[in-house]
Amino acid sequence: MRVVVTGGAGFLGSHLCDALVARGDDVVCIDNLVTGSHDNVAHLFGHRFTFVEHDVSNHVWVPGEVDAVLHFASPASPRDYLEMPIQTLKVGSLGTHNTLGLAKAKGATFMLASTSEVYGDPQVHPQPESYWGHVNPVGPRGVYDEAKRFAEAMTMAYHRYHGLDTRIVRFFNTYGPRMRPGDGRVVSNFIVQALAGDPITVYGDGNQTRSFGYVDDTVRGVLALLDSSEHDPLNIGNPGEFTVRELAEIVIELTGSTSSIVCEPLPVDDPTQRQPDITRARELLGWEPEVALRDGLVSTIEHFRHL
Repeated sequence: MRVVVTGGAGFLGSHLCDALVARGDDVVCIDNLVTGSHDNVAHLFGHRFTFVEHDVSNHVWVPGEVDAVLHFASPASPRDYLEMPIQTLKVGSLGTHNTLGLAKAKGATFMLASTSEVYGDPQVHPQPESYWGHVNPVGPRGVYDEAKRFAEAMTMAYHRYHGLDTRIVRFFNTYGPRMRPGDGRVVSNFIVQALAGDPITVYGDGNQTRSFGYVDDTVRGVLALLDSSEHDPLNIGNPGEFTVRELAEIVIELTGSTSSIVCEPLPVDDPTQRQPDITRARELLGWEPEVALRDGLVSTIEHFRHL
């Protein structure tokens, strides 16, 4: 296939580009490099891969045939979307509209990279795709949560009104090599602090839970969904549930760090629990995660050691 990947120079997008090229697809990567980097995709140049520097919040066009458009462009960590709130809203709204328009014009399949953040601070646990969520639309995190909720609504509108072949994938805390040291995500924060011997910052009492999906598992799920005919949103994440304090303790152990754990106030609207119900992914795609948290962290720590 010929596949357009927006945000393809970012952490998750670049791993997806790797997998698409490896299976023989031609990839057009579109990224404005606000949170992405040439370094993430430099090894792909000359290998059925084209890079276009562009902000998809503006009109998007790609000459020639296109079989699939995968919209993965967006700031995706709390630090990024709190620092770039308007850009986050624009890429979720205008960017989604523009890339849906490209898919419609090309007769291509469209995939939206959505997020577990659409569930907000959930009152249902674990979270099935049928859960509508518990989101504060005017809180600081709302710029990301509501951008993705709008993007899902727009995607389904194109599917229903225009008959566009669409996919929606909801990710749960993906981690792995190529995460940015300063992105503000909990895994990268803890690893950077541990390797430096600095105190590890836990917000609140550390008893809030998260589910961490290794990037290789996530990409397998994306490709399985892309190759399916499933239009409704689908959770792709690891149902293993860990407290934030447990994660900090595992990172300290695996890095051999002498870091202590310090607690700071919990950010506004920070979810207390997050765990995917992946029943539908198992049934519809035959997919489930294979990489245990400790194994994935070993690979991720190795990446950070070499930065």
